Amino acid sequence: MEHRELGNSGVEVSEVGFGAWVVGTDWWGDRSDDQAVEMVEEALDAGVTYVDTGDVYGHGDSEEIIGKAIDGRRDEVTLSTKVGYDFYDNPQAGHGELPKELNREYLTEAFEASLDRLDTDYVDVLQLHNADVDEVTPEVRDLLSEWKADGRVGALGWALGPSIGWLAEGDAAIEYEEFDAVQTVFNLFEQEPGRHFVETIRESGSDTSVIARVPHSSGLLNEQVTPDTVLGDGDHRSHRPEEWYETGWEKVEAIRFLEDPDHAEGTRTMAQAAIRWLLAHDEVASVTPTFRDGDDIAEWSAASEVPPISDAEYERLDELYARNFDVDRDDGMDVLRTSVDGEDIEAAGLDKRAASY
Repeated sequence: MEHRELGNSGVEVSEVGFGAWVVGTDWWGDRSDDQAVEMVEEALDAGVTYVDTGDVYGHGDSEEIIGKAIDGRRDEVTLSTKVGYDFYDNPQAGHGELPKELNREYLTEAFEASLDRLDTDYVDVLQLHNADVDEVTPEVRDLLSEWKADGRVGALGWALGPSIGWLAEGDAAIEYEEFDAVQTVFNLFEQEPGRHFVETIRESGSDTSVIARVPHSSGLLNEQVTPDTVLGDGDHRSHRPEEWYETGWEKVEAIRFLEDPDHAEGTRTMAQAAIRWLLAHDEVASVTPTFRDGDDIAEWSAASEVPPISDAEYERLDELYARNFDVDRDDGMDVLRTSVDGEDIEAAGLDKRAASY
């Protein structure tokens, strides 16, 4: 497993990270706490040392599971958590988004509670969880800087989501000197706004790193969602429209060449190739797929070692992306979420519409 630095923070993360939203919740299958702990330990044994959790995942359950899993191994782990959602005073309704609180008092209490659940006195990375750009005030940035100065936080990040978009927020994370990383949905099929952030980092000379989540495009690029798959109502991927998957299966067939590299360094699976494509961007520090079992861990953690994407392959993928992978039907990819009435989308020059929510 290779490692990369988050910004210029001195904090190193494994190229493949563990997205701990999968433990402490039932969104990606049911498992006992003991099974969840074993899963995290298995990932650590495979070299996956960057662990990315959040206080709202299972309303603290994910953090408690991670705390148990890294007991006695804290020095091996680059530990990240997120704060910002007030789940203490608000009930969860399905997968609906909870209200956020980003004032000094709430964030301080939430961060201290996270440290308690994780059974640690510091985190390597602390991220604001899905904060709108107008919520990250100078007061909030000053508080985060204080925690970094006193050693309780090694690096700072801004996690974007849950929907795709958040251009204004990602651009702010790149602009503000306090942040070392921006986390966003980024994959071969959903290249915006991740592609925009990479270009902005390059053009501005920023040290900000990108943490890429949903690298497998909700089951398409790891082929865990096929035409024969029936997604249950509780499956987190079932929110995608049918057109998304129908066009996605055609796109997968258009990039089969990635499984058979055009050089003699070996082969790779489609799921590994999807991760390698993201790692072809120097700005991407870590990729956090959603591991569901030991087979996923074994295959995807090895992506750091399989043949990299060649220049010729990268250019071919760029050409296919520009042609929508030769799919001429609507796939629902023309909408981005915005907190500033589409001004960020227009400023970025993207051929996208602002979402209506």
